[in-house]
Amino acid sequence: MSEKPKNTEKPKNTDKAEQQRLGVFKTYKLYVGGKFPRSESGRVYEVTDSQGTWLANAPLSSRKDARDAVVAARKAFGGWSGATAYNRGQVLYRVAEMLEGRRDQFVREVADSEGLSKSKAAAVVDAAIDRWVWYAGWTDKIAQVVGGGNPVAGPYFNLSTPEPTGVVTVLAPQESSFLGLVSVIAPVIATGNTVIVIASERSPLPALSLGEVLATSDVPGGVVNILSGRTAEIATPLAAHQDVNAIDLAGADDVLAKELEVAAADNLKRVVRPQAVNYFAAPGIERLTAFLETKTVWHPTGALGASGSSY
Repeated sequence: MSEKPKNTEKPKNTDKAEQQRLGVFKTYKLYVGGKFPRSESGRVYEVTDSQGTWLANAPLSSRKDARDAVVAARKAFGGWSGATAYNRGQVLYRVAEMLEGRRDQFVREVADSEGLSKSKAAAVVDAAIDRWVWYAGWTDKIAQVVGGGNPVAGPYFNLSTPEPTGVVTVLAPQESSFLGLVSVIAPVIATGNTVIVIASERSPLPALSLGEVLATSDVPGGVVNILSGRTAEIATPLAAHQDVNAIDLAGADDVLAKELEVAAADNLKRVVRPQAVNYFAAPGIERLTAFLETKTVWHPTGALGASGSSY
């Protein structure tokens, strides 16, 4: 019986163009008022990693973008400051939950932005997630720490209560593009303020991606507004803006910090000066109290006559 001939036909060549796939590059946008606009100026700038390799184009914010962010932050302030402290804590915890789900993305972006190994970048992201949880736990406790009843010489109740300052501008740390960023944003909104954040000029990508997390984390639109671009160009009009109540200069150098302090004095803004900070260290409550005002109320106890009887 003859052997069945083998099939010697060669497989057809598949078109290489069909086998290859072009990746979808991410278009980074600003986060203002709960939306993702491009810069009003239409400008972008190149963002590179520590080796000079191109990563993406980031929006180059203008003065108009800064003013729009102030409008959005002021509009959101009433609802956010009026929410219960417990509810704000739930919202901040939800941010941590969403970050946990996108952990791999942020590890990659932090590693590229800061020139870290994957393991070190993972430690940074984990610390940032834990930082959100830490501040979430403080939202309904800070009032008991810095407020309360005051002893007075007279038939009065004297009660001090902390209240949010208002709209706060934050210059995010330049070198710590994610952990430092979270460490300056979370305490501001935990206490009921709204914030305009100027992302790290050299490494803005983790901040811009954080906007996507905030948008899906029950944070009301306008509570956090994130701008990218040249720090000095954006910060100068914000420091002088009459509807900004405070400014954190964490990401400013000495020269810029001095200029912004002078501009901030025009409407007596609260100013937190830049200082060396180890963002991996356990945070205190200094940044929570930095943007709180204290309201003190006097009320008669209801004492009647010399006998001291009361009702």
